[in-house]
Amino acid sequence: MQDVIAAALAKQDFRTAANLLQQWKEKDSKNPWLLFMIGQYQEATERWESAEKTYLKLLRQAANQKLMGQARQGIQRVQAQLAEAREEALETARSQPDSQEPGLLCLEPVQADHRKTAAQGLAKVMQMDPYTARLQLPSKGWRLYRVGALGEMQYYSQALTDAQTPAFWIKHADLKALQVFRIQYFRQVQPQTEVVCQNANGQLGAIAFAWTEVSQIVTGQLPLFESVVDIDEWRRLKRKERTQDYAEIIDLHFHQRKCILRLCDRTYDFRQGNPLPKDNSIPDNALSTRPHWNALVAYIRDQVKAPFHNGFTQFGEGALEYLDLLPILNSYINLPRTEPSNWDPAFHLYSGLHFLRYAGTSSVAAETSE
Repeated sequence: MQDVIAAALAKQDFRTAANLLQQWKEKDSKNPWLLFMIGQYQEATERWESAEKTYLKLLRQAANQKLMGQARQGIQRVQAQLAEAREEALETARSQPDSQEPGLLCLEPVQADHRKTAAQGLAKVMQMDPYTARLQLPSKGWRLYRVGALGEMQYYSQALTDAQTPAFWIKHADLKALQVFRIQYFRQVQPQTEVVCQNANGQLGAIAFAWTEVSQIVTGQLPLFESVVDIDEWRRLKRKERTQDYAEIIDLHFHQRKCILRLCDRTYDFRQGNPLPKDNSIPDNALSTRPHWNALVAYIRDQVKAPFHNGFTQFGEGALEYLDLLPILNSYINLPRTEPSNWDPAFHLYSGLHFLRYAGTSSVAAETSE
């Protein structure tokens, strides 16, 4: 039977080969040579992934040295074909219009019951072992996984999605094009909300809006650093950075207006605008603006009935190392820093990803609230 099937495959008579394999299976389904010929049939019909699985299964089950040797050879042939097909697909992606523009690839969170399948998919596409792939999968929130040419990011995103590993790509130019206004203060909140804000050029203006226009809120804590002198293990003086405090950022997304209003506790001017109803729990002579800021945030949260995203810290920790590999991304954040920090563009990136995903400009649907 084996020789007859091999002859049919040599003639590319796949219908006859399939019929013969079915007859063999009905008579002697546990014959290891049957499994080998099934792999041969799958390889001849260019079902490379199925053939690889069949040969691997045979290698685990077979005791015959000759058969094991042929299974190994089959695995090598199939993996070479898969590598060639992968490279051809990458070349096709690289040849598309705008494929050389900078882009980003993000992994979406995977719940426990899907992590095994998703890890296998990530391992297959990125050519790594499943254990390492499992460690790289986020369990909560997005993870910036790779940056590079847009064509490659699109290819990897589609390949990962096909392998049941949720991922999406974003064009860097779309992030750069986002319109952001920095709120200086609220002029009024009733009967209509009005803010005084700065545009990208530092020009002041006023924007009036209804709270129902806010499509989602994105918040984050940005570390503020100070330079300190410490003593190392050799009792030598050593200068290093230490986190002194955190600045809170709140982004209000307006998708119908195609813009973001950005609010920061360090730059909000309470002397110019504190329009909330007077709260008796906040003394008029309070030296700190923190109670007023907390009241303002609580008021905003109470007014806006929209998705709320606050998973920036974990995202930012993973994104910091990639930002230097991307073109400069204006953060539209003006914090009192002694030197620039990648935490600022990291938050702008995080908020921008949410804006673009909600708007449906990326490859798949919007992320749910974290």
